[in-house]
Amino acid sequence: MEFKKNCKYIADITGLGTNGEGIGKTDGFTVFVNGALPGEKVEVLLMKVKKNYAYGKLVRLIKPSKSRVKPACSLAGKCGGCSIQHMDYAAQLEYKQNMVRENLRRIGGFEDVEVKPVIGMTEPYFYRNKEQYPVRSGKNGSIDIGFYAPASHRVVDCGRCLISHRGNERVISAVRSFMLKNGVKPYNEEEHSGTVRHILIRNGTKTNELMVCLVVNAERFTLKKQLTEALSGLEGLKSIVINYNTQKTNVILGQECETIYGSDCISDYIGSLRFEISPLSFFQVNPVQTERLYDTALDFAALTGSETVIDAYCGIGTITLFLAQRAKQVYGIEIVPQAIENARKNAQNNHVENVEFIRGKSEEEVPALYAKRGISPDVMVVDPPRKGCDEALLSMLIKMSPKRIVYVSCDSATLARDLKILCGEGGYSLAKVQPVDMFPHSMHIENVVLLCRI
Repeated sequence: MEFKKNCKYIADITGLGTNGEGIGKTDGFTVFVNGALPGEKVEVLLMKVKKNYAYGKLVRLIKPSKSRVKPACSLAGKCGGCSIQHMDYAAQLEYKQNMVRENLRRIGGFEDVEVKPVIGMTEPYFYRNKEQYPVRSGKNGSIDIGFYAPASHRVVDCGRCLISHRGNERVISAVRSFMLKNGVKPYNEEEHSGTVRHILIRNGTKTNELMVCLVVNAERFTLKKQLTEALSGLEGLKSIVINYNTQKTNVILGQECETIYGSDCISDYIGSLRFEISPLSFFQVNPVQTERLYDTALDFAALTGSETVIDAYCGIGTITLFLAQRAKQVYGIEIVPQAIENARKNAQNNHVENVEFIRGKSEEEVPALYAKRGISPDVMVVDPPRKGCDEALLSMLIKMSPKRIVYVSCDSATLARDLKILCGEGGYSLAKVQPVDMFPHSMHIENVVLLCRI
């Protein structure tokens, strides 16, 4: 059977893709359908046809899933932020648990591993403490501030986002008014012209502190007084920062920041620990679930107060300082200079003395600790980026042979790949897998895994 663009077909949806799109079959041919859920029979209009698969638009629900709900947000499906808001939240958690289990089986070869039920949220809305809004020109001279539509760089204007901090719409309104009043142009990607590229908003959930950072396509910003006046009435305002990014790139933030009002950082708490957060530093975006994630990591580490711990990819020291509460000594390693500065300051602010922060690549600094200083950890904690651990670091973990490895992962596929190595030639056993839902209404899922030396 030949499948043609702009023709309609009936498809049975069997799964979800990495971006939340339904994956189905029509007469044995694979089709990806945004907005479709597993178990559904749908009518689909093919928009793009390849040799072995096609992308289609959902035209009609013939048989809806029992998990289908009406999205709370009117922009769901149009905005690329919440890809599965049309799925009941309990079903989201169950699907993510099965996704982790399947990746561990298919990629890692773990047939009988127990994946614990996902730790979800009681209220899975308004959870994000950080948001980055692209700013572009709209119709008739308007300014669109919101999020990109799926698989595009077209901005969907969004006044109020149901997963962002409740006060962000007031920031957006104030910045839009400032731009219109002062003739400040939004960024144009194609022409690399215009001034305001993004608005970065960071909120201290427990401190109620607010940072507003304008990312500008300029060597200098001259309207500092006007911007400060426009934002001055915002509740909790502690910091206004200009970030300079003149590169023709999709990277949001440049390396140069200028604080034009208040402090360089805002602060927030995870448990009893206080952290300073700068525009460029990494800090988990869901504070409620972050505490659950770190409590799980601390529980898996099973520290008694006598252990030496190494925390690779430590960021601004969040997990490191949690571990230090129960360890003898903790070493945190991070490649980003500003993050290490923040980590050292966070340790000082929390009066934690049994930590040492080292700037560098984990795959280089962990071996250096072992070879030059003879430091061999009892417990190793790794929280790598989405690509997983570097091969050199995995090799060093196997060589140092700590009693326990606590692996925190934001991608269960690369997690499964690394665990296959550590539990194969590395001689570890996979003891516990605990998913934590840090990003409700998306396909992302965080995991905490415990490996024990056999």
